[in-house]
This record gives sequence, structure tokens and C-alpha cells, in this order.
Amino acid sequence: MTKFTPEDLLLYLYKETTPRQTAAIEKALKIDWTLREKLSVLKTSMQRLDKIKQSPRTEVVLNVLNYAREKTGQEA
Repeated sequence: MTKFTPEDLLLYLYKETTPRQTAAIEKALKIDWTLREKLSVLKTSMQRLDKIKQSPRTEVVLNVLNYAREKTGQEA
């Protein structure tokens, strides 16, 4: 049996695997309950990440802009 890494499962979830990899993962999922559990955890994590709506503090954005302005001025 092929061992699949979390990265393999993420590629599968994002539909970025080759047809051969997809078939191998789906075959393994049918017989390996631990792999199904790992996939379930990753799916849940993806769903939670999709719900997060955050943006950086204004202070951080201003610091980045000031730094970029300083660096641009030095190169000129």
C-alpha cells in the first residue's frame, strides 16, 4: 500500500493531483480508515480557513508602506 503524505491529500482536495494520483488516493481511501480520517481533518481545516476574514492592522500596513518608500528612495 502506498503511503500518502498530508501534502498529497491537500493536492487531492484542491484537485491538483494527476489522474493517476487521484485514482491511487481514491483506491486507498476505500480501504484505509486512517487515511479517511486524515482527509476529513484536512477538509474541516480548509472549511474553517475559508471562513476566516481578517485583515492586517492599519499600523502594520503603514509600516510596510513606509519601509518600501524608504527603500525606493535609497535606490534612486
